[in-house]
Amino acid sequence: MNRNLVLLCALGLAACSAEGVPGPSDAPLHSTAAVTPAPLVVMTRNLYPGADLDAVIAALANGDPSDDQAALFTAIQTFTATDYQARMRAIAAEIDAARPHVVGLQEVAKIDIDLTGLGLPVVIHADFLASLEAALAARGLKYRVAARNHNFTVAPFGGAVSLRDDDAMLVAQGRVNVHEAMGGTFAANIGVVAPGIDIRRGWVGIRARIDGLTYRIASAHPESGGSPGLDLLRAAQLTELVNVVGQEGRRVIIGDLNDDRGSAMYQVLEAAGYRDAWPALRPADPGFTCCHAADLANPVAVLTQHRDYVFAAGLDRSDGGLAGEIRLVGNAPGDRVEGPYYPIWPSDHAGVVARLGVRPPR
Repeated sequence: MNRNLVLLCALGLAACSAEGVPGPSDAPLHSTAAVTPAPLVVMTRNLYPGADLDAVIAALANGDPSDDQAALFTAIQTFTATDYQARMRAIAAEIDAARPHVVGLQEVAKIDIDLTGLGLPVVIHADFLASLEAALAARGLKYRVAARNHNFTVAPFGGAVSLRDDDAMLVAQGRVNVHEAMGGTFAANIGVVAPGIDIRRGWVGIRARIDGLTYRIASAHPESGGSPGLDLLRAAQLTELVNVVGQEGRRVIIGDLNDDRGSAMYQVLEAAGYRDAWPALRPADPGFTCCHAADLANPVAVLTQHRDYVFAAGLDRSDGGLAGEIRLVGNAPGDRVEGPYYPIWPSDHAGVVARLGVRPPR
């Protein structure tokens, strides 16, 4: 994509579809009197619905009804094997170890399946966010949902199957004072691909006070896939998000951004002044985050793509560099947990945890 075109996008040619929603505040934090502000810790985690739902959507959208049920039954078998409750407990353990101020969550699924009307004894009700919240509470961790956005609901087979896809943002209570919570779907989306399937993507964000400093932090999940034109769609979606977050102050954009370094969406963020924290802090490590096998059964990581990112603006040191540290979670064999049939990864993506140093306020 022409870099000048990307720069124009980043300057605000795309429309913004979101509305800010005031959010409740937590306990007050320290004053700005501290000489050296504490690091900002953020985490991005794609929760993964537990099966290759793209294969189901593709079967429903191809116009051939003969393969629809087979795709659905394969997805149900995989979902059963990838025990979402065990995986949410594993992600709660990751949060416990990292203690981030903010956690951006993508593919926050709510799945309801009842095939008894079709003569099949299959009933599934799975709420991923509720399960994660319960796992955090069981560890004594006080995180709350500061922002949540409903992207789409897929309800094929006459409503016997329903998948809700959300984005959400958790914040640490008592450590993050939320002044404003935001969320929205992008104006640019794929849209309807089959009856009952309207694919829309979105984002969530907050304006918050953390250790005496104000931040604007957003988490996004733009469109996935490599079909022609989708790279430009992701660039348009990230342009919307850049406009929402604004051009001033300390800004962080995290998420499963579904594209490679150097892509059109990546250029949008760079043109808007954002630095990719991974190559800034670990230039010798590729930092691949995608993807484990759909059934999460691979014994060692097979990650070969960049998909999950932490971008920062307004946090640079005086010499223009970025201070801090960054690492992956869910990428080592020891991160697997026991599933019903075999050890499973917490998600099909690795997560990213960044501890970003902040220079003292002027």
